[in-house]
Amino acid sequence: MRLPAFRVNEDLHIILRDLGLLLPVVGVMALLSLVVPLVFHEPYAFLPFGITAFVSFVLGACLYLPFRHAGETKLRHGMIIASFGWLLVALLGAIPFVLTALFAQRSGIGSETLYYFKDPASAFFEAVSGYTGTGLTMAARADLLPRTLQWWRSFMEWVGGMGVIVLMLAILAGPRPGAGTYSLYYAEARGEKIHPSILSTLRTMWWIFLLYTFISVVALWGAGMPIWEALNHAMTGISTGGFSVTASSMASYNSIAIELVLLSIMLFGAISFAVHYELMRGRGITLWHDFQTRWLIIILTVGVLFLALENGLALGPLRSLRHSAFQFVSAMTTTGFQTANIGSWSATAKLLLAGGMFFGGAAGSTAGGIKVIRMLILMKGVGWRFRKIVSPRGAIVPFRIGPTAVDETDVGHRLEDASLITFLWMVFLGVGVIILLHTSPPHFTLSDVIFEVASAQGNVGLSVGITGPMMPTVSKLALCFNMWIGRLEIIPVLMLVRFLFFGVQ
Repeated sequence: MRLPAFRVNEDLHIILRDLGLLLPVVGVMALLSLVVPLVFHEPYAFLPFGITAFVSFVLGACLYLPFRHAGETKLRHGMIIASFGWLLVALLGAIPFVLTALFAQRSGIGSETLYYFKDPASAFFEAVSGYTGTGLTMAARADLLPRTLQWWRSFMEWVGGMGVIVLMLAILAGPRPGAGTYSLYYAEARGEKIHPSILSTLRTMWWIFLLYTFISVVALWGAGMPIWEALNHAMTGISTGGFSVTASSMASYNSIAIELVLLSIMLFGAISFAVHYELMRGRGITLWHDFQTRWLIIILTVGVLFLALENGLALGPLRSLRHSAFQFVSAMTTTGFQTANIGSWSATAKLLLAGGMFFGGAAGSTAGGIKVIRMLILMKGVGWRFRKIVSPRGAIVPFRIGPTAVDETDVGHRLEDASLITFLWMVFLGVGVIILLHTSPPHFTLSDVIFEVASAQGNVGLSVGITGPMMPTVSKLALCFNMWIGRLEIIPVLMLVRFLFFGVQ
C-alpha cells in the first residue's frame, strides 16, 4: 500500500512546480558570484559555481516543466514548499564549498580551513547556517578562506535574511497569482504587509534592504574597516546573519568606532520593515510609538545592564559595559558577531545571552528567535486572564497590544499561536540539548550546551566553542535541524512531516 505522500495528485504537482521555481534562485546567485573568482584570480573556484548554477537550473526545470499548469498554491502547500525547499536550497548551496575545496587541493593551494569543506556534512552545515541567517560556522579561520567562498557565505546570509522564497517571488513578480503569492510569502515566516499588495510589499522591502546595506557598507568603511570586509560585514550585519571574514569576528578589530556602527546595523536589522517604511516617510517617532519596537529597545537596555553587572567583577566596569552591550545586542538581534570569548564567561552570563537569543528581534524583521511580539502577547495574556477571573461574569475585559484593542474573539487565536510556537520551540530546544550533551566533549557544561543549541535554533551564531569542523556528524546534523526549524518557526516543518506520512489533506 502506497503512502498518500507519494500519490500522483494535484497537491504533489503544485508542490513540485513551486520547488522547480525556487531552486533556480541558487543558480542565479551562483552566476552572479562568478564575478568574484574572476576579480580575485581564483580560477579553481570558477567551475564549482558554474556547476552549481547548472545543477540548480536543470533540477528546477525538471520539477517545474512537467507540472507548470498545476493549480493555485494554498497555504498548506506553501508550508511544505518552504520547509522542503529550504533543505534543497541548502544542499545546492553546499556544492561550491565541497567542489572548491576539492579543486583547490588538487591545485595544491588553499588552507586546512578550506579543506574541512571536503566533508559534505560540514559544507551542508555552512549552507544551512548561511541561508537561515545563523552564522555558526565550520570555518576555523574565515580569513583563510578564498575570497569567493567568503563572498558566498555573506551572499547566502544576505539573501536568507530576506528569505529565499521572498527573492523568488520578487523575481517572478507578475506571473504568480495573488493568493498563491501570499501563501508562499506567509509560509516563509513572513506575515507583515506594508502595502495591500504582496508584490508592492516585496518591492518596498527589497528597496529598504538594499538602501540599508549600502549605508552600512559606507558607515563601516568610514569607521576604518577595509572595503572588502565592510561589504561582507554590512551584508551579514543588516541580515542579522553574523558570518565574518576575519579570524576572530569583530574582536579582530578591537575598535569602538566599528562596534558602535555595528550596534546600529544590528538593531536596524532586528526592527520590522513596516517600521522602517514609516521612518523612510519621515515619521521617526515611530521607533518609540511602535509597541514592538519600543519593547525591543527596553528589553535590550535591561539585558545589557544585567549582563554588565554580571560581568563587572571579571572584566571591570568599562570593559564589561562595552562587551556586554555588544554581545547582548548581537544575541537578541540574532546577529551573532562576537567581540569577546563568551566561553570564558560565567554560567549566568551565558544564560542571560541565551535568554536574549530566545526572545529574538521584532516580527517582520530579518531577526530570528521567538520574536518580541509573541513574548509580549504571552505576558499580557497572563494579566488578561487574571483580570477575567476576578471580573464579574459577562464583563468585557479589554486585551490591548499597545494602543490597539484586540477583539475578544481574536484574543484566543493570538494567545494560541504565541503559546504553541513557544511550547514547540522549547520542546525542540530540549531535544537538541539532549543530543548535544551526548555528542559533545565532556568538558562542556549544561549551560554551554543550552547556549549553543539556543544559538542555533534562534538563528544567532554566537558560540562557546562547541561548534567546529571536528564535531561529530550527528552533532552537525542536529544543529542543522535546529537552525532549520528555528528559521521557519517550526509549523512548516511539522506540516512537511505530516505530508510525508499522510499527504496534504
